[in-house]
Amino acid sequence: MLAAHAARGLKFYNRGISGNKVPDLQQRWTTDAIDLKPDVLSILIGVNDFWHKLDHGYNGTVQDYEQQYAALLQTTRDALPHVHLIVLEPFVLRTGAVDARWFPEFDQRRAAAARVAARARATFVPLQTIFNQRTRTAPPEYWAADGVHPTPAGHAVIAEQWRRAANL
Repeated sequence: MLAAHAARGLKFYNRGISGNKVPDLQQRWTTDAIDLKPDVLSILIGVNDFWHKLDHGYNGTVQDYEQQYAALLQTTRDALPHVHLIVLEPFVLRTGAVDARWFPEFDQRRAAAARVAARARATFVPLQTIFNQRTRTAPPEYWAADGVHPTPAGHAVIAEQWRRAANL
């Protein structure tokens, strides 16, 4: 996909860390994001902010998630006023680890991510809607075997949506 843009000399930095929640991002945000002075900065965060409540004793609320996420993006806007922010909606598919315990709170976190994106003037990518549509053509486990972590097919969907949001 990027080969079509090789002459542009695009550089990508993946600073995602498995298991992170918004408070984890806050601790490393300056070094991992702001100091890089990116032209485009994309964020996909929120699944672990809920999942860790079920299995790891984390007690962050929807309100905590929204406030912390909004503060993170405000810090970004203050430091990098012209950055193209892309907020990818946290998503899950009803298979594997994802069961009825996830809802309705996970949906509330998705809505919070949309509100945060709007306030930060970020491009919002509605991944849940996109994957819900994809489950009409293949079962949920085709896109995310455990309901959370994308398969190669799921990653391809995210990459295409990101490419469109980034105007590449």
